[in-house]
Amino acid sequence: MDDNSASEAGSIQPNRPGFNPDESIPPEQMELLTDAIIAALKSVYDPEIPADIYELGLIYLVEVDASRFVNIDMTLTAPGCPVAGEMPKWVEDAVAGVTGIAGVKVNMVFDPPWDQSRMSDEARVSLNMW
Repeated sequence: MDDNSASEAGSIQPNRPGFNPDESIPPEQMELLTDAIIAALKSVYDPEIPADIYELGLIYLVEVDASRFVNIDMTLTAPGCPVAGEMPKWVEDAVAGVTGIAGVKVNMVFDPPWDQSRMSDEARVSLNMW
């Protein structure tokens, strides 16, 4: 995985969720899965903000186990977000469409709370926040 697609396991940086791959998956296959998972995550948009959830920094952790089941920890820009009940399903459906994935579970977390420092430069540009 390159520096643009993942960070050290478990660390949370702006727009860089922790990726915890299972070591039994060959690195070249894991790199392809990672790229495809990120592309799927970038296809999901917060309907109130014209930026995708990956660039907004709403994805905190992606774990891929030996069976290629994916667990995702994500948050919302605010706990009272009007699509709080729907967005995890959008994420699940997007990632479930990735070839080679056995299944997906999305966990909603609010610790640490999301703030604007998690947004990527791309999200800041699209939101005119410079």
